[in-house]
Amino acid sequence: MSKLNFVEKLLQGVEVEWKPLGEVLTIKNGKDYKNFQTGSIPVYGSGGIMAYINTPVYDKPSVLIPRKGSLGNLYYVDVPFWTVDTVFWTVINTTIIEPKFVYYYLQTQHLEKFNMAGGVPSLTQTILNKVPFPIPCPDNPKKSLEIQAEIVRILDTFTELTAELTAELTARKKQYHYYRDQLLTFEEGEVEWKLLGNIAEILRGTAITEKETIPGEYQVVANGPSYNYYHNQNNRSGETIVIARSGAYAGLVSYWNIPIFLTDAFSIHPENKVLVTKFLYYVLKRDQTKIHNMGKGAGVPHVRATEFESYKVPVPPLSEQERIVAILDKFDALTNSITEGLPREIELRQKQYEYYRNRLLSFPRQEA
Repeated sequence: MSKLNFVEKLLQGVEVEWKPLGEVLTIKNGKDYKNFQTGSIPVYGSGGIMAYINTPVYDKPSVLIPRKGSLGNLYYVDVPFWTVDTVFWTVINTTIIEPKFVYYYLQTQHLEKFNMAGGVPSLTQTILNKVPFPIPCPDNPKKSLEIQAEIVRILDTFTELTAELTAELTARKKQYHYYRDQLLTFEEGEVEWKLLGNIAEILRGTAITEKETIPGEYQVVANGPSYNYYHNQNNRSGETIVIARSGAYAGLVSYWNIPIFLTDAFSIHPENKVLVTKFLYYVLKRDQTKIHNMGKGAGVPHVRATEFESYKVPVPPLSEQERIVAILDKFDALTNSITEGLPREIELRQKQYEYYRNRLLSFPRQEA
């Protein structure tokens, strides 16, 4: 019997009582922490841990609820902690409620919808205390806690798997960067270095605004990591290396292998008898920080196409370039692809978790 079927069997014929959240837990205000000494106690803000001090505000399992800012960033904490004044903490009645059950249930409630502020999003204790909360089998606290604990165990399994995949992705990205740097580092005299202006064509994009586009099938690529809108014409096809020209992403290197319309950026097209396009892309992507720093301008930074004419790049034999590209393509697919590899696997696991969380925590309402 699967865990899900086990829970469904537990819930068969079970009454569910709905109580205001304020009747099953007490919401407390966070406080300033700056008068305490540095220690090992985490201090939580709405964005996560902000500091460590030597004094806890509470030392039992609790759900932390942002009062301002990112209202959906709930935290479950089972170690001593402190919270700042923008984060509520909770004292939970563990004789009837499993603390982590509260955490998982409140995740399904999208607390940001209770925002009543016009400026910075915020919640109040009065609003939160009225949020309906389900208690399965209220007349049998032991069985109620058993049901809650089983739901928590199932959802913990999904979150642990996602965490493992995320850690694996982090490790693989480090490995990818290490091998990329190793493969693209050449000893003096090992390969010839050439100026891009001598072995590649550098072409500026065509200025176009969204209003000037005609709806079509071609993505309009400008100065960001993805396309902006669509047009009925393209001005680049095949393999294209794009360098964003201006703005916050000035100098961003991207690779496209579909027809696109290039606007506020320029493209680099190497001579295919000298450089493999994807090899040049990996070389430039390795130098991403350096290229970003080429941006000039007191206000909006700009990267100039003319500067790339004197940009030196290594030119190993074509067979070696192709070998390096084959290796890096595999790493790239594993670590960055949204259609395959670990990012796709993490996305699927997250959707699976959300599906089961919503299914397990969708209790019948009393009015129904």
